[in-house]
Amino acid sequence: MNAYAPILVLGALGAGFAIFSVVMATLVGPKRYNRAKLEAYECGIEPTPTPAGGGRFPIKYYLTAMLFIIFDIEIVFLYPWAVTFDALGIFGLVEMLLFVLTVFVAYAYVWRRGGLEWD
Repeated sequence: MNAYAPILVLGALGAGFAIFSVVMATLVGPKRYNRAKLEAYECGIEPTPTPAGGGRFPIKYYLTAMLFIIFDIEIVFLYPWAVTFDALGIFGLVEMLLFVLTVFVAYAYVWRRGGLEWD
């Protein structure tokens, strides 16, 4: 249990700071409400009423989210490989090169098809 004590203390400090910041901002912050502040924020675009069944999102939104997840997962695999690089030797290097090559092919395909352009 002694090995986990610093982690628990750090987690408690982080949670305490977050809670303290939210409470203090609520108590001390200005409270000048007006019509513009109470409206939903839509990047400067006037909000439009949504249809009864909700609105449809463009497919580009989901494609961008999937691309982010793919490249985020690549980074998740690169960190442990970088930590154990010396222990893996040439086998680890070849395997990571194949992995990065596979992801690069997917990246090139998406780039070629225009998946990285926001219309």
